[in-house]
Amino acid sequence: MTETRKRVLSGMQPSGLMHLGNHLGALENWKSLQEQYDCYFFVADWHALSTNYADTSRVREFVREMLIDWLAAGIDPERSTVFVQSRIPEHAILHLLLSMMTPVSWLERNPTYKEKQEEIKEKDLGTYGFLGYPVLQAADILLYKPDFVPVGKDQLPHLELTREIARRFNDIYKTPVFPEPKEHLTKYPKVLGTDGRKMSKSYHNTINLSDAEPVVRQKLKTMVTDPARVRRTDPGNPDICPVYEFHKIYSSVPVQEQIAKDCRSAAIGCIDCKKQVADKMVEQMTPMWDARAKLTKDPAQIEDIVQAGSRRASEVAKATLQEVNEAMKI
Repeated sequence: MTETRKRVLSGMQPSGLMHLGNHLGALENWKSLQEQYDCYFFVADWHALSTNYADTSRVREFVREMLIDWLAAGIDPERSTVFVQSRIPEHAILHLLLSMMTPVSWLERNPTYKEKQEEIKEKDLGTYGFLGYPVLQAADILLYKPDFVPVGKDQLPHLELTREIARRFNDIYKTPVFPEPKEHLTKYPKVLGTDGRKMSKSYHNTINLSDAEPVVRQKLKTMVTDPARVRRTDPGNPDICPVYEFHKIYSSVPVQEQIAKDCRSAAIGCIDCKKQVADKMVEQMTPMWDARAKLTKDPAQIEDIVQAGSRRASEVAKATLQEVNEAMKI
């Protein structure tokens, strides 16, 4: 008898084009998890509305581009269930049911709630949907009863809230419908953007997976470095240089050590340092660019993959919701 593989579930918001932070922080992790787990990966298009409800003109475009990026990066629809959130209505139904029993105080203590409102001043985030999106997130997860959820450290509070909601449901209805998923921490929880802050669409500091090679090289040329290196002859500190963080990801250990040594002695300038890491970055991104080009020419293939994945996901979601209805006696 073959042993049943444990399940992993994760999703991403199509709130913009995917960037290196998404690739290194999530997709590389997802790709490796396919070898060992029963993986469910979904495009969280309803989640994108929590901050972009006022302008939905590009949501479909971003969904399509995200799926292309996933497949180009190595997410295999033969080994993983790939689907779009809005095609599975059970997500919305379970969100409604869980929202009826989730205390407002649990949502108000969510650290992201205040942080995002401070960061994104140009949008009105004082909405019910933005306050309650962790409940939708909990519904997304609990529908599929995963053993693990791949997250960065900054997302641990969200996953803990999901576990709290699961415990509350099971306790209220005296039925163990929902197991409590565990975290699976990502290797690169934080990838720096061109301005030295966390790479984020909100900060407009991203290197996108769909950027052409000249664009990637130009963005790296403008990336901030050690602020103490005003002149070429000034020694630098690689420990505080965002560009060196990319060397730690893309360059071999001997190259990293040499770059660090030369930076501290001013034997290498920032321009040459950036060129070296750009060469390595382009080398690793080229296979993805080639795969993207093929996928972009075949939209029917993308739709076939989503339809097949949605059918598989729907079967699981319907079964879970049936358990929920029975436990709630509705």
